[in-house]
Amino acid sequence: QVQFVESGGGLVQPGGSLRLSCAASRSLFTIYPMGWYRQAPGNQRELVAALTSGDRTNYADSVKGRFTISRDNAKNTVYLQMNSLKPEDTAVYYCNADPPQYYWGQGTQVTVSS
Repeated sequence: QVQFVESGGGLVQPGGSLRLSCAASRSLFTIYPMGWYRQAPGNQRELVAALTSGDRTNYADSVKGRFTISRDNAKNTVYLQMNSLKPEDTAVYYCNADPPQYYWGQGTQVTVSS
């Protein structure tokens, strides 16, 4: 089992940037793919970015070109760099394997608003 702790969210104006971090309780070396998910009020949780073995990345169309997923296995951490943020990016962001295999963390709230 592994536990995830997400951080880095906050309130940002449209067009701004945030970098989210997901710290795992154990090595992520064998967990592929890893993904970032988000859930907005009234919506289902959706996968927005995934990082496969070989460092291939996949993104939801809504974030492609704006978000970048990366990982640091030495730090057991996965990152999500979010640029050119839009109000519709407002959600709670989570990390997990893709497809999800572990308990969800508490997530980190991202609010994009002027």
